[in-house]
Amino acid sequence: MKAIIFNGALERRTSSTSGLLSGYLWEQLAQSGVESTIFNLADSGIPLFDITLTKLPKGVEVMNHLFREADVHFWLAPLYHGSIPGIMKNCLDWLEISARSARPYLTDKTVGLVCWADGAQAMQGINAMDAIAKSLRAWPLPFSVPISKNELFEKETPGEISGIYKHKLDLLVNIATTKTISTAASLNL
Repeated sequence: MKAIIFNGALERRTSSTSGLLSGYLWEQLAQSGVESTIFNLADSGIPLFDITLTKLPKGVEVMNHLFREADVHFWLAPLYHGSIPGIMKNCLDWLEISARSARPYLTDKTVGLVCWADGAQAMQGINAMDAIAKSLRAWPLPFSVPISKNELFEKETPGEISGIYKHKLDLLVNIATTKTISTAASLNL
């Protein structure tokens, strides 16, 4: 099984919220024996979506290959002005180049959703990603992790994800990997 952790934030530091969450998910997947890749949007070289380009940008080719080869996705996004970052949506729009493929977009991929916000509005980002995933023919999990950022980290140990959110992220990984294995078995993949 292959997983991709899509870091939709424009943060490059491993000590950033998105870096810490990506790293935690990667560790949990590795412990479960799942091969995973962290796709950092900030380092991807994905340009603005433009289907009139005559040559496909290399970053777009790499992204499409990674996203379409992964069996399970974990999308991580901060909430910006009531939704996910526009650059994250722009990246996902580039999956349009697969439209004429036998299995276009993210057909039948499992997607776990994680969003964080300073207040209690992270569910708005989850809802936005849910709609996008469904439009791309993927299966968002019925369990997601909306995060209130002021409760994400241990107060005594800055940078340490709190026990409650570790539990929720572990549950997301467990559900995503179990569902993906069950689906593959039922489809004889």
